[in-house]
Amino acid sequence: MRKKKWSFGLLVLSLAIVMTLAGCSNSEKADGNGEKGSTLVFARGGDSVSLDPAIVTDGESFKVTQNIFDTLILFGKQNTELEPGLATEWSTSEDGLTYTLKLREGVKFHDGTDFNSEAVKVNFERWKSGNEEKFYYYNSQFGDVIEQINTPDEYTVEFKLKRPLAPFFKNLAMSPFAIASPKALKEQGDKFGDHPVGTGAFKFSEWKRNDRITVAKNEDYWNEGRPKLNEVIFTVIPENSARLNALKTGEADLIDGVNFSEVESIENDPNLKTFFRPSLNVAYVGLTTNRGPLKDKKVRQALNYAVDKEALLKTFYAGEGQVAANPMPPVVEGYNKALDPYPYDPKKAKEILKEAGYEDGFEIELWAMPVPRPYMPDGQKIAEAVQSNFADIGVKANIKTYEWATYLEKARLGEADSFLLGWTGDNGDADNFLYVLLDEDAIGSNNYTYYKNPEVHELLIEAQSTIDKEKRNELYNKAQEIIKDDAPWIPLVHSKPALAGNKTIEGFAPHPTGSDRLDTVEIKE
Repeated sequence: MRKKKWSFGLLVLSLAIVMTLAGCSNSEKADGNGEKGSTLVFARGGDSVSLDPAIVTDGESFKVTQNIFDTLILFGKQNTELEPGLATEWSTSEDGLTYTLKLREGVKFHDGTDFNSEAVKVNFERWKSGNEEKFYYYNSQFGDVIEQINTPDEYTVEFKLKRPLAPFFKNLAMSPFAIASPKALKEQGDKFGDHPVGTGAFKFSEWKRNDRITVAKNEDYWNEGRPKLNEVIFTVIPENSARLNALKTGEADLIDGVNFSEVESIENDPNLKTFFRPSLNVAYVGLTTNRGPLKDKKVRQALNYAVDKEALLKTFYAGEGQVAANPMPPVVEGYNKALDPYPYDPKKAKEILKEAGYEDGFEIELWAMPVPRPYMPDGQKIAEAVQSNFADIGVKANIKTYEWATYLEKARLGEADSFLLGWTGDNGDADNFLYVLLDEDAIGSNNYTYYKNPEVHELLIEAQSTIDKEKRNELYNKAQEIIKDDAPWIPLVHSKPALAGNKTIEGFAPHPTGSDRLDTVEIKE
């Protein structure tokens, strides 16, 4: 029998579970086959914003929705290679304008309704006809490129496009494009994010805001033998060291946002183990290009020279990662290897500020992230380090922060002068970094800096529509050159995030996208 030391809140939840599942302990419950399953407590730094995957952009939301919903196509275990999901096969016409998927038969949503081609069409039409400020990812990844959606039969979906879209199938594997129950969408309306219904390995059970989200085993999951767990509790513990302490005392089984300085001690603990997420991320300081002195490209370049990125990597990431030169990591196809990071050069930064007419500096706000993320282990401390770098060249940065959902919304609306943020790639394609984060089409969704350059836009649209890999790479290389010169960001670090868990956890493979499927996880004594 698995023993666990519980906090008062988790003890109350545990007792409630016991009352509804007679004869089972607080950490083990009989599944439908009469075998014993387990409860996994996954402690994270912040709460989800919503459990409607189509309307969110934050990793804390996708961490949960990835396990309630399925996408048409799945990524590989720890890569972005494509594998069958709700679709079993897919193909593209020779002209690159028709994309056809064959769907998995016999799948049901958690509410008992059938998954079929009509359900897929309902979801896409919802995103397609919705407010682009609500369905941010759909606007970023597809825009108006899908002209028509056909359903030739119950298990075939056909997409007619206005132009070729090279990352089309990779887009379909992204968490935001998970397929929701049409019945639940209709019944719940705007409340769907509080009552999510998908086809995934786990069914939604309960959400206590800023405390925990509970999901339970889907006994009828289409992938036979999964999930291994009976239940997952996503609990919120904002402070990294407190989260690690919860792991050590048995209040949590798995945690993310591990301080890199703690890795060695965790690995020396016989009761714990570490996990490392393959790097597919970037941390950055956003410089909102339509606000005050930051409208001037020279000012933004000066701020790039002002930041000691090597010191940030050493101090806050224990050297686990690399200094960023571009808005996307080197593992992504199309990365411009010829570009070097802006060097740390305060003297040059001051000279450029003088040229721009700011010899005496200026004052701005610098927003610090309130939650740890894989690319940003301690937003407040990193903001303080950047603040100090800015002060050295005469720029006074006043640090501000907000609750996470508010932070994202206000930044999206362009209310920050400068802000800390980052991105974990959704599909391993350059389009998912450059177009989604820095194209003019993404202003109001994921382009929080309001950066706009017509030449970059043309390059990125052409790259989207180009199937030839070498040609796409040339276009992305050129776009990165221009973006570096325009300096809407201060790229900081590509990190290799650390997680930790109880030694009894098996089958957990952190995904580079940050959206972890827990259907293969089990707890073995």
